[in-house]
Order: sequence, then C-alpha cells, then structure tokens
Amino acid sequence: MLPESGLVRSSDLTRVRLAPNPGPMSLDGTNSYVVAAPGSGSTVVVDPGPEDEGHLKALADAGTVELVLITHRHSDHTEASRRFAELTGAPVRAFDPAYCVAGTPLTADEEISAAGVAIRVLAAPGHTSDSVCFWLPDDGPNGSILTGDTILGRGTTVLDYPDGTLGDYLDTLDRLSELGPATVLPGHGPVQPDLSSLVLTYRDHREERLEQIRAALAQIGPHAGSAEIADLVYSDVPANVRSAAELSVGAQLAYLRGEG
Repeated sequence: MLPESGLVRSSDLTRVRLAPNPGPMSLDGTNSYVVAAPGSGSTVVVDPGPEDEGHLKALADAGTVELVLITHRHSDHTEASRRFAELTGAPVRAFDPAYCVAGTPLTADEEISAAGVAIRVLAAPGHTSDSVCFWLPDDGPNGSILTGDTILGRGTTVLDYPDGTLGDYLDTLDRLSELGPATVLPGHGPVQPDLSSLVLTYRDHREERLEQIRAALAQIGPHAGSAEIADLVYSDVPANVRSAAELSVGAQLAYLRGEG
C-alpha cells in the first residue's frame, strides 16, 4: 500500500511520486523525484510534472525544496515548473533557458551540491536536443542516474526529430555506458537495476530498427518518406502512437542519409 504522500523509496538518496498523467506517451505517468541525503532538511525535486495541486503539494511537503531540476522540455515534465516555483520559492534549472524559473541554465558536466547530495549534470541529447541526465555517484554501491526520457523503465525512447537526432542519441548511449551498472531512475516506468545492461538493449534495438529501415528502402525505393516506411516497419503500432513512430522513422532516415 502506498504511503499517503504517494512518495516511495526508489534508491538510497531518492524517492519517487507518480504524477496523475497516464497516456500513450507517458506510460503510467511522469515520475517526479525527491532527492535528499538522510537527515537533510532540504530536498531537490526533479521534474515536477503536470500542474496538479495534489501532486505538487506532496512533493513540496517532502522537505524544504532547495532546487528544482528539469531533464528536458516536454510538458509532461515541465508544465508545473512555474507553479511549483511559486509554491516553494525554489529556483528551477534546465538546460534550455526557456524552461528556467529564477534559476540559471544547466551546463554539461556541472557539479551541483544540494540537499546533501552530489549531482553531476550529463548532457544527453537525442530524445530532445536539451535532454540531460543527473548522475548521483554516491547513491548506493554503483550510483544512480535520473534519465528523464533518455532511457525509460519500460519500452524504448522516441526521438523527437528533427530536434532530437539518432546520431546524438547513439553518442549519448555510448557516454552513459561508461557509468557501468548504475541504478536507472527513469522519467517513466519502473526503476531498473543496471544502466549498462539497458544501454546494450537500447543499442541493439536501434541497430535492428536501422536494418528494418534499410530493408524497407530497398523495397520501396531510396526516396521513400517516413509515412511509407512506418507502414512497413511499424505496422503493428497502435494509432495513438503512430505519429511518434513516424518521428522515429524520420530520425533514422536522416541518420542513414547522412543528415544526422
């Protein structure tokens, strides 16, 4: 049974609350994380999510919010940023300045110390150009990483092409693989125990899709568009995520054609 706050322990240094915004792209909903060292009177909140007062109050009541961090610009992660800043007085920081509220933009490889926790900002473009991950090297024996939508707890990531590109995403996966078996704290879906294993799975999936795209191009012709390719490669995808499939095809075509 969930505690009344809805917050559950997700790692030694984090708790998670599932936002009430389930959907075909957000799975069960957005995971909002509260980060704090044991005994710390303050917290860091990652991705406050949708503007739902009950959800925001539970996050705010978990401790004095010192800082709010954003993994990327999509509204299911950022919609409540301004309202949450009003509720808590905490600055909101994101890689894209447009999504900061009374806070400075994040920078790649920046080291943040807040709520008694060391947090490293890792640039992770691919899902979107402004995607970042937050590495907590002291969280458990192998550390943990808040991945936003770069790596999910279930399923695979959509590339928001043309803002997100496959070339960037593959480079991001290579960089994440260097962190080893860290605990994965995803933006959607359940916590996963081994980052390195998931990176390999994601890599294999992308290579399989690229082979399917090559085969479709050979069948239809080299100038086929995303919709035609999706009809072949993603024929089993439900209609409510068809547009996402076409975005992924666009990213893969650009990569194969040397545009990514």
